[in-house]
Amino acid sequence: MKTPRRRVFPVFIPHLGCPQQCVFCDQHEITGCRAPVDPEAVARALSALPDRAGLELAFYGGSFTALPADYQKELLCAALPAREREAVSFLRLSTRPDAVSPGELDLLRRFDVRTIELGVQSMDEEVLRLSRRGHSARDTRDAAHMVKEYGFQLILQMMTGLPGSSEDSDLRTAEELIALGPDGVRIYPAVILRGTELERQWRQGLYREHTVEDAVRLCARIVPRFEANAIPVIRLGLNPTEELSGGQAVGGAYHPALGELVRSRILRQKAEELLSGVSAGSAVTLGVSPRRISAMTGQHRCNIDYLQQTFRLSCVKVAAANTAGEGVVLLASGEKG
Repeated sequence: MKTPRRRVFPVFIPHLGCPQQCVFCDQHEITGCRAPVDPEAVARALSALPDRAGLELAFYGGSFTALPADYQKELLCAALPAREREAVSFLRLSTRPDAVSPGELDLLRRFDVRTIELGVQSMDEEVLRLSRRGHSARDTRDAAHMVKEYGFQLILQMMTGLPGSSEDSDLRTAEELIALGPDGVRIYPAVILRGTELERQWRQGLYREHTVEDAVRLCARIVPRFEANAIPVIRLGLNPTEELSGGQAVGGAYHPALGELVRSRILRQKAEELLSGVSAGSAVTLGVSPRRISAMTGQHRCNIDYLQQTFRLSCVKVAAANTAGEGVVLLASGEKG
């Protein structure tokens, strides 16, 4: 079951509240935001929104609950006039698992924050240590339970391909996040950003690059696990920016359409299951939802070519069918006439 999408008004607070620098992180480049966050500027920006716009104000890029309490209050108070005009209907923020406490949650509840996102990244202690996260898997479990007990919507963020990780450890992280029962997840395969510690390790041969293909293959295994447990994946990969596309992403799993690549791979895997018993030389027609025809075909017809070569088929076509969600059906199979 997917949660309805809301229009988001993002306010980026890059690195604010973060106690140390993770090896992979440069929030200034990821967000494209370098100016300090001024509560008065936030209030002015919100004042330009029309009444009853019903947007969701989201504080991203830092660890909100690790900020000084007075600064948190200033940022939250900046939204009050917009809340009164219903220009903003919901508040959301992201933070660290080790920066969640009853006192912090009481403060956020007083300002009617609805959603808290936890930057988990991994549930493997060695991966957390090598990535310099500064928190433990136990911190994540405790924080997630507390957020849910206080009645907030819980979103968890994980990364794949971090230092010390493997496909198995990333799959275990996904399973542990599923057990925490979040309302949604974001998956961010590791990207090597210029100037980070991760870039230095990569160039010295101390870190093996998590490529786009690595990420697509692994996420095509992870995403169905979340969705089979009614946990929507609300983001796959970093949001494309001019900085990232312009060369700040020097390696790793950066692709402007990574989510589409993963969805395409999931459909291909389902097609492979259907075609396992089809005779070589057959012409087949696969049926998918009309909105999934492009994904099933794949970029530059890569799925069609792969299936045709793998199963030695004479022809593979894709057509619209009355299928639910990501379903794939075999509409026709036989010798090419």
